[in-house]
Amino acid sequence: MIVLLEGILKKIFGDPNEKEIKNIRVIVDKINSLEKDMESLSSANLAAKTSEFKVRLQKGETLDDILPEAFAVVREASRRVTGMRHFDVQLIGGVVLHRGKIAEMRTGEGKTLVATAPVYLNALTGKGVHVVTVNDYLARRDSEDMGRIYKFLGLSVGLIVHDMDFPDRKAAYAADITYGTNNEFGFDYLRDNMVVDENQMVQRELNYCIVDEVDSILIDEARTPLIISGPGEKSTELYQVLARVVANMEEGEDYTVDEKQKQVAPTEKGIAKAEKMLGIGNLYDNEHGVDYSHQIMCALKAKALMHRDRDYVVKDGQVIIVDEFTGRLMFGRRFSEGLHQAIEAKEGVKVERESQTLATITFQNYFRMYKKLAGMTGTAKTEEQEFQKIYNLPVVVVPTNKPLIRIDYPDVIYKTRIAKYKAAVNEIEECHKSGRPVLVGTTSIAQSEELSAMLKRRNIPHNVLNAKYHEKEAEIISHAGQYGAVTIATNMAGRGTDITLGEGVPELGGLHIIGTERHESRRIDNQLRGRCARQGDP
Repeated sequence: MIVLLEGILKKIFGDPNEKEIKNIRVIVDKINSLEKDMESLSSANLAAKTSEFKVRLQKGETLDDILPEAFAVVREASRRVTGMRHFDVQLIGGVVLHRGKIAEMRTGEGKTLVATAPVYLNALTGKGVHVVTVNDYLARRDSEDMGRIYKFLGLSVGLIVHDMDFPDRKAAYAADITYGTNNEFGFDYLRDNMVVDENQMVQRELNYCIVDEVDSILIDEARTPLIISGPGEKSTELYQVLARVVANMEEGEDYTVDEKQKQVAPTEKGIAKAEKMLGIGNLYDNEHGVDYSHQIMCALKAKALMHRDRDYVVKDGQVIIVDEFTGRLMFGRRFSEGLHQAIEAKEGVKVERESQTLATITFQNYFRMYKKLAGMTGTAKTEEQEFQKIYNLPVVVVPTNKPLIRIDYPDVIYKTRIAKYKAAVNEIEECHKSGRPVLVGTTSIAQSEELSAMLKRRNIPHNVLNAKYHEKEAEIISHAGQYGAVTIATNMAGRGTDITLGEGVPELGGLHIIGTERHESRRIDNQLRGRCARQGDP
């Protein structure tokens, strides 16, 4: 019904997305008309444009007034410094970002370069521009690669990464352009709010921010609270005792599990069993307080709902959370309300003390504080209403530079998991014989390892990429398009890393992608599809 109504409205009023693109194309024509002038400038004169723009802004011109010239300057600087010249569609994306909207651009359309034009333009005000990426590796890579353009034009670039000391952090925020991850920006904001003296703050006012992979950060992780905590007082012994108690309980008999709601509940029989093992008369009386009843629920949750190598991994004697959306390890984060301690007790590692919250904020609330917010991703249209409602961010779909020629096949459904894996392995083997590269997307670490074992039995050489090996992520994923390569990846699948096709691969039909199952989020499926057929590739 809604789709039908949208269709009728589009017929009457025209497609608002197309209208916007048409309107921006006029600006792009203006930028293109300046290209010859920019090419004729010496490098010194091109760089001198930055101070000229700053003066013009002080005299009352607006950012929109100088946009065509500023974008033309960035394009020429990029051509000289990196050898990359912005396509027209990349300039369209840049205008969308400058206007404080989300640019949806297909994977492989060069979003990193798209951001350089609006970042440069907005940095001319001297109030600071933040570019937010999903991990430290991308923040570092982009600040170095794109930083060369800004430095050539006389602007300063800062990078915020984990384990930086106060003076370096403060200096990075004082730069014209600052790169970093959402976690770093959020925690710095919290720490700034706990200081007693203004000089101890690292951030300036939150001016303009471009979020890369905006769907992942502003929607998937939107409600994730960032928490700064101090040590609590409570003892951790009870967790270990209760872990032993629930280890002897049977599902169905002593407790029930609701997988969908992620809930567990002890039965009468289970409660009696626990009371007997603990040597107490009543688990729920006032004498034992809330502790026993709450912690036994945590112990049951840890046993029945939290699975090793899916929800968490045990590394160096610590329980580390695996992010359900990206498949990455979340160092330093802990499940709240005693669940983390219960998992530590279940796994037999040191149970850390519970902590008390000193300061907290969600990403949703943090990013809404910027004067102007923009974002880019390959997959945003599916969540447009949410972006609009929560952040007042419209989504503009930017056309691709070359036509997209990917073939999307329909889903194939199997009766059992084993039958499904067998079929996937057969398909991998078939492609591998011809030398065609294959990328397999899985939804968990355990799944990627099960498939890997099946491939080993058939002597098919392959790489596995999951949260256990994510240090090598970019390197592994960038080789996934080479002749004969087989790569198994969890859903983090190297967002932001280019997969180039090896010699002879286009003739074989390009990179072949297999998704082993649907993700809870349709967007993550789209991300996986988008690893192939980039920039007109087959």
